[in-house]
Amino acid sequence: MKLIIDAMGGDLAPDEIVKGVVAAANTLDSNIQYILVGEEKAVTNSLKNAGGKKLLGNRITIVHADEVITMEDDPFDVVRKKKNSSMTVALKMLADGNGDAVVSAGNTGALYTGATMLVRCVKGIRRAAIASILPFERPLLLLDSGANINVTAEYMEQFALMGAVYMEKLFQIPSPEVGLANNGTESHKGTPVYVETFERLTANENIHFIGNIEGKDIPKCKCDVLVADGFTGNIILKTVEGLGSYFMKRLKGLFLSTVITKLSSLALKKGLKQLKKQFDASETGGSPFLGIRKPVIKAHGSSDARAIQNACRQAAQFASTGVTEEIERRAQLLPKTKGSDSDNAAAAKEKEASE
Repeated sequence: MKLIIDAMGGDLAPDEIVKGVVAAANTLDSNIQYILVGEEKAVTNSLKNAGGKKLLGNRITIVHADEVITMEDDPFDVVRKKKNSSMTVALKMLADGNGDAVVSAGNTGALYTGATMLVRCVKGIRRAAIASILPFERPLLLLDSGANINVTAEYMEQFALMGAVYMEKLFQIPSPEVGLANNGTESHKGTPVYVETFERLTANENIHFIGNIEGKDIPKCKCDVLVADGFTGNIILKTVEGLGSYFMKRLKGLFLSTVITKLSSLALKKGLKQLKKQFDASETGGSPFLGIRKPVIKAHGSSDARAIQNACRQAAQFASTGVTEEIERRAQLLPKTKGSDSDNAAAAKEKEASE
């Protein structure tokens, strides 16, 4: 297996990216090969500093790319202006069959656009979606968590299907329960798109739909897959991340306030450490773009070496479990909506041509 890593993407690139890849190479399956894409001199220096020079030419190879997609760049720069960027080169390699998955901590919009236009969508899938695991007691996959602001009921039904397949394959959950994020549990609640989505999911015998899920019930682990449009999903994701950080800070302050609470914290040290780990985004690694023909993992922009190591682990698992193939098979069973646009790549090209 070959993992392609955008070595220049992210706030801490290339040092932390390369350090994470070295850690992955030293801990994951020895049959996995790693391709670092980026400015060769900088990546080589980072590899040396990370103690991974001995892996060069053996487990790790470097592919030179002299441009970088920054967080400020327009998403379409990945296919327009910076065709020799580390992100573009990595995605082209994946599309051409020179690797099995891509990992990047770079610009989310650019990575999504590049994956859509270069790697392309799974046959039958209209829109790829960003899928994120929410850190609750029961793993909860949220999608879309930021890619598609404007959606149709057809897209949302496909999000549900893709999320269910992912949880089946990677978390071994038979018949995952799917919920629809909404402002009430009644079938008529929400916008017309949400009402129609509810109807479509209810009628789909291949999706275990359990109904609408209100915001207050999201942490109660009532489902395995939570479906939302990208705007709503991103707000849910960022709210959960913010609350996790806030509560950990408050707990720390409470336990350090007096001598007695400090002593109490010793008794709870193990549990507090586990709670902190549960809300640590670096433990997950990244978010997959479900619906793309080959695995693309988006790591957080501030990812450190630990996060990149876990993103590599996640990418290897994704590539080896047949998620994409199963999504394509089940997509053929979905009802087709008359007059819907052809696919992600076509829609993206139309937007590019109009600008």
